[in-house]
Amino acid sequence: MNDVVICLFAAAGFDKAAQGLAGAGRRLADDLGGSLRAVVVGAGAEALAQGVARVADALTVADQAELAEYQPETCLTALAQLCREPRPRAVLLGNDTYSQELTPRLAHRLGGSAVGDCVEVRAAEGGALRVSRQVYGGKAQAVIETKRSPAVLWLRARAFAPAASRDGACEVTRAALDIEADTRTRVVERRREGGGESRLEEARVIVSGGRGIGGPEGFETGLKPLAELLGAQMAASRAACDAGWAPPTWQVGQTGKKVTPELYLAVAITGASQHMAGISEAKTIAAINTDPDAPIFKHCRFGIVEDYRKVVPLLREKLKELLAVSD
Repeated sequence: MNDVVICLFAAAGFDKAAQGLAGAGRRLADDLGGSLRAVVVGAGAEALAQGVARVADALTVADQAELAEYQPETCLTALAQLCREPRPRAVLLGNDTYSQELTPRLAHRLGGSAVGDCVEVRAAEGGALRVSRQVYGGKAQAVIETKRSPAVLWLRARAFAPAASRDGACEVTRAALDIEADTRTRVVERRREGGGESRLEEARVIVSGGRGIGGPEGFETGLKPLAELLGAQMAASRAACDAGWAPPTWQVGQTGKKVTPELYLAVAITGASQHMAGISEAKTIAAINTDPDAPIFKHCRFGIVEDYRKVVPLLREKLKELLAVSD
């Protein structure tokens, strides 16, 4: 079969990452001459299904009590049942912690192959798929040819354009899965990131701070007002997060989040290879650092060698002037 299946979790909604996932699935299905099938699991799946139905050929909704909360074993069993019957050529998942956890295990259950952090997927000769992913901290790109079907892949957020709405009808079915809730673990509490912030992976502008910020007050009184003026999301290097100056959800880099903003402003970040691995897909990188030999200046388009405490207030004032004129 040449069908492509995309797996979505209801909790995330049909956000930009999910739209990009659908776009990647649509283009691959068209290249293979197959159809795009979507599976949506979790509580509230019906609401997400409305958006997915506009771009998929077929949609299966699994909104059972056992899937109300994310449990790895239960969700893995559900996805294996949903993805096995169509015998697809590829199963695509998004750039979230659920997908990253489940991708290799789902590939094993389906007897396929797994690749993560994919930035390009295309059909190859002989029924294989060729997948591109960045390696060596974004300095090179590896092209991997999958031999076993299905190829189970999780895709980098914002690496793929959304799919256009279809004219035809989408075949929608409700699944009745043979699953049991995993009682070995339970969700004790959920905490939503404050301020209605969107996910870093979807941010168009990011203001990020590093070890040179000097402490949590640098983020609160220095970078936060600047980010608010720019309509930007806040981020941080691993060093700043490890020091407790910024929450772990802000961490960008090889062991953190990989982002693709239109503008990434790195403040007091040296630009080690581990951090650059997370921002290599940014369209424009700007940097402020006191060290003229900091590696970040080899990668940025705009750079200022100065203490951020002198630059950021001036930048805020200039932005206020420009915004006042535009109003």
